[in-house]
This record gives sequence, structure tokens and C-alpha cells, in this order.
Amino acid sequence: MAVAGRTCAGVSVRRKAIALCAFIGSEDYLNLEQNDIKALISKFEEKHDSYGRYASFDYCYNYFHPSSGNDLLGDMEKSCLALGFYLASWGMFRGSSFILEKSAKNFENLIVYIASQDSCAWSIDVDSYTSENIEFLLGQYNEIRTILVPQNTSHLTLVTKIMLGVFGSVPAYDRFFKKTFGSVFKGECGFSSLNTKSLYCLSQFYQSNKLVIDQVSSNRATVNFSSGVATKLPYTKAKVVDMYGFTKALTGT
Repeated sequence: MAVAGRTCAGVSVRRKAIALCAFIGSEDYLNLEQNDIKALISKFEEKHDSYGRYASFDYCYNYFHPSSGNDLLGDMEKSCLALGFYLASWGMFRGSSFILEKSAKNFENLIVYIASQDSCAWSIDVDSYTSENIEFLLGQYNEIRTILVPQNTSHLTLVTKIMLGVFGSVPAYDRFFKKTFGSVFKGECGFSSLNTKSLYCLSQFYQSNKLVIDQVSSNRATVNFSSGVATKLPYTKAKVVDMYGFTKALTGT
């Protein structure tokens, strides 16, 4: 199992000069501003209510966020079920997925890992993808994969969905997201793996659409499971980027 207690480096929003042109080609590709973000987020919101599957993200993120005060290890069964139902809502228990054959108890070692994380792991967002934070995210990805996913088994969508639902730090690299952002970057920045290049590209996408993404993030909070009303936890900017990528491909716009 991966070493527990991984600490975050450079989690603050420190801007570094990123030679992004070296990643995504000519400067023409740096104009990534999109004029349909608000409209597509609105379409996503139309299907979001406390009983809909989209709220499963809210309940998962709320549960694992350090501000919840939940005893992740003291109520292991609830912790495993909270993560498992979120993943089931977002399609991870279907088809040929290996976890289709597993019970919620399969998540125990992963819950131990999540509980070992410093609270700064919940502070990393797409607006703070510094080189140090990207290194941390890649390490976290590999640790989750090692703990949960058997060797020679696909892991990109599953692990990024876990990182999104638990930490809110990266979008889920599913087929909808990859279709949208493959088109946005005109194939110059692939999203077939969570790597330095793809995270730098998402950082640039955020910078190009900062005003609208920040506005959506600040105006959208998660929903409380018990009351069905908004909490004080805003959607992360990475979650907003995920919503855009998912909805744009889903609606075929």
C-alpha cells in the first residue's frame, strides 16, 4: 500500500511561469475562452436536485471534507458506502468494471488512505496547479490506483472520479470530459492520462475563463443530505470545469 500521510507542497496559489506553448503548440491555442460555459452549466443545474444522481457528488464531497468532522475510520461502513454510492451514481459499477464484482468493503484500505491525508489535500484546485501541486496530484493518483485497482486494469476514469468526489481537486477524465477538452485543445493536449501536460492545459483553460468559472463556483454550494438545502461548501473550480466538459459532450453542443 502507498505510504500514508502524504503532505502537500506549495498548496498556496503561487503563480509560476508555465511554458505552456511548449505543451500545446503555437500561441494560437492559448485563446481558450469559451462563450457557452454559463449556458451549459445551467443545463447541468436543471437536473440537479437533492434526489437526483448529480447530488451524489455533493454528498460524497460533504462527507469526506475535513470541515464535516466525520470520523472516517470510526464509521468505516458508512465511509465505504458514501464513496461507493457516489461511484455507482456516476457509472463505475457497470459493464466490465472490476468493482462491479466487489462489495463496499473493498474500499476499506482506500478510506484509511483518505483519512491519512492532510487537510491541505482539499485546498488544491485548478486555480492552483503549480508544479508542486501537480506533482502532489500525480502522486496521489498513483497511490489511489495502487491501493484500489488491480494490475493491468483500466483506472483513469475511476481514480479521477474518486479524486473529484473526495477532494474536488481534478475533473473526472471520463469519455465525455475527454471528448470536450480534446476538441477545445484541438488534439494538441490529450486527456488519455492524468499527467503534467493535461493538468497544465486545464490550468490554462481556467485562466482563459477565470471570471465565469469563479462566478459559478462562488454561487454554487453543495447540498446538505439531511435538509436538502445549500451548505457553506462551494463547488470547487475543478468541479465546474468537470460540469462543463461533461455537459457539453452529453448535449452534443
